[in-house]
Amino acid sequence: MHSYLKICPIAAAATIALAINAQTATQQDFVTWAGNLSPAAIGKRVAEHFVVSPHQNPERIIYPEVCAWYGALTFAQASGDKDLTAQLIKRFDPLLTAEGSRLIHREAHVDYLVFGALPLELYLETKEQKYLDLGKQFADEEWENARPDGLSTETRFWIDDMYMITILQVQAYRATGDAKYIDRAALEMAAYLDRLQQPTGLFFHAPDVPFYWGRGDGWVAAGMTELLRSLPPQHPKRDRILAGYRKMMAALRQFQADDGTWRQLIDRPEAWPETSGTGMFAFAMISGVKNGWLDEKSYGPAARKAWIALSGYVDQNADVTSVCEGTNKKNDLEYYLLRTRRTGDFHGQAPVLWAASALLR
Repeated sequence: MHSYLKICPIAAAATIALAINAQTATQQDFVTWAGNLSPAAIGKRVAEHFVVSPHQNPERIIYPEVCAWYGALTFAQASGDKDLTAQLIKRFDPLLTAEGSRLIHREAHVDYLVFGALPLELYLETKEQKYLDLGKQFADEEWENARPDGLSTETRFWIDDMYMITILQVQAYRATGDAKYIDRAALEMAAYLDRLQQPTGLFFHAPDVPFYWGRGDGWVAAGMTELLRSLPPQHPKRDRILAGYRKMMAALRQFQADDGTWRQLIDRPEAWPETSGTGMFAFAMISGVKNGWLDEKSYGPAARKAWIALSGYVDQNADVTSVCEGTNKKNDLEYYLLRTRRTGDFHGQAPVLWAASALLR
């Protein structure tokens, strides 16, 4: 056991979570909202819409649905909505049956293994062992036959991974208090920062794709945020990760549009405003201000403006509009500029729920 966790690991995890999640003095930018901008109201609409939505892939549950489900659960917890939590559990439990389990894809790939973050969240909220057992299977599988440098064999240096790998291992740490999980997440994040963060503070989609794709950078911002929420203050990689996070947030503040959004390609004014990236950046900045990682006077107004902008893209059906479709990597500017805009895609529903949760914590 590492020196920063010499006490009972589960007790240590609880103590660390309380310390790290403790808010600074009430942030004025997050106090007052008009009724149609309230994170409680918007989050409830989007979460309740998720509960009754069909699986977006009828053959298997993949990461966008996992991310939206996780967001709905964290929102229910942050808002104290026990009925919503019960509905979300009711949606999940059929997956534990022989018939329902066919929707859980077991292939060793970051996009499928991230599913484990979901039962781990259910364990954190219910303390039911069945959820812990299932979630740990995915977290442990991700590090089977680890590389000689200690990284997961799923390491491919696409920026999307900085959320997919991170959230699974962080959730396993939150659920168990076992330092190996947070060490894995921190090691992976530091390696990606060293390899992919550019002098601008932003991230190319991959080493061979020199474009600052909005949602791709959003995955990075959200992954660092989730890691910093639980990374012990004494952890040897915390300073490195916090420095990378702050460098990214400074760059994002410069590229935020006047309306509060960020674009499909962050640094391209001809690109269209895109909501999944905007939601992820909002989540990261809100969390940074609330946890004291970012200066409130500098970042509070930017975070507030981002939430207000994002709220305007939630339509009358509680669907988030202007969401970039699923995107592979490609060294082609037009490929990114011409991506289809979708409505109600879970890629966009998820970060609205993350940001609402962060505002309510």
